[in-house]
Parts: sequence; structure tokens; C-alpha cells
Amino acid sequence: MSAGGEPADREKPLPVDAVVFDLGNVLIRWDPVTAVAAAVGAERAAAFLSDEHFDFAAWNATHDAGRPWDESELAAIEAHPHLEDEIRGYRTHFALSLVEEIAGTVEILRELHAAQIPLLALTNWSAETFPVALERFDFLDLFEDIIVSGEEGVAKPDPEIFEILQERIGHLGSLDDCVFIDDSLANVAAAQESGLDAIHFTDPERLRHDLVLRGLPLRESGTLDHR
Repeated sequence: MSAGGEPADREKPLPVDAVVFDLGNVLIRWDPVTAVAAAVGAERAAAFLSDEHFDFAAWNATHDAGRPWDESELAAIEAHPHLEDEIRGYRTHFALSLVEEIAGTVEILRELHAAQIPLLALTNWSAETFPVALERFDFLDLFEDIIVSGEEGVAKPDPEIFEILQERIGHLGSLDDCVFIDDSLANVAAAQESGLDAIHFTDPERLRHDLVLRGLPLRESGTLDHR
């Protein structure tokens, strides 16, 4: 298969040992604004999340890599005491950041499961907040295994997490014969470097199209705008 593209031979699709899904903004719509706004209101939440001096994305990524929340909150508040309510509010109201399931992708997941395709998830997520998702979204039970970066202490796109994936998927096959789906271009590139056939997720219909081209047993969609 060509990296991130279409199979070289559509008539003879290559066998797929497993399909590996990212979770956030692939199967679960995540929006931190909603959680922070519950504590301080929408205007302050938007300002907080776009504050270049704080850098929410970088701070949140430390939790994905395993940093304890109590430690990171205290350090952040010490450095930015005027943002204490925003900093504490995000974790307090974290459940609200999980806006909804992405129905079209969940439908794909259920079809693959019904066809007995091995399914795994590889997600950048804090070990402390991931139980919130497990309690809410029953489709997570369809995965044979879920690799949570916060539990492993390393997050995408670090190559080490794909080595962990290889260890966990070894009984099924190799990364070379697995399809990986992620909404982050950086993670897709890292997955390709590790040997995975990686798909950049943009929307469920495009994903369905890409997986059908790879020979996976999904119903074809007639709604995709071919460009």
C-alpha cells in the first residue's frame, strides 16, 4: 500500500491483520472549551485556551504522556496564579469535553467488529481521565485492546508508542499489515515511519471510502464527494 494513500492494487487488496483507531476527534468529539466554560464561562474559556503564555495544548500533552494531574495543576497555578479557576476547571468538568460520539465512525467500527476484524485503539489520553470515556461510551468495549498513552508514559508521535503497539499486536501480526487511523498529521507521519498503513482522518465518509479501497468489509457509501 502507498503510505497514507490508496492500495496499489485495488483488485487484490492486501490482508489486514487489524485496524487501529485513534479515539479523540475520530470516534469521540473532544472540545476542552466546553469543560473550561463550565467553570469560568465561555469568554474566559476561549481566552484561556488561546493564551500563548499558558499553552494549553502543551500542558495537556503532559497528561497524555503520564504526568499526574495534581502535580501539573499545582505547577501551572504557581506559574499562572490568575488562571487557577481555568486550570482546575478543566479537570473538574472533564466529562463535558467529551461532547459526543462521532456517529459515522462508530458505525464503521461496529461494522468491522461484526465482520470479525481485529480492532485496537491507540490514544493520547490521560490515565486519570480515561475512565470517564470508558464509563460513557459502550462502543469502547468492541476493542480487543486499548493502548492509553498516559498508562504507558509515552504519547504519539513518539516512535516508542508504536513499538508498544507492535508488542501488544504481536499475536495478530505485524504493523506492516495493520491500518492506523488518526486525525493528527504528525501522528500519521510517525505511524507511517513505523511501518503502518496510516490514514489521516477528516470525516467518516472519507474514512469509509479509504477502508473500502483497502478491501475491508464495509458497505460502500454513495454520498462521498469525489474530488
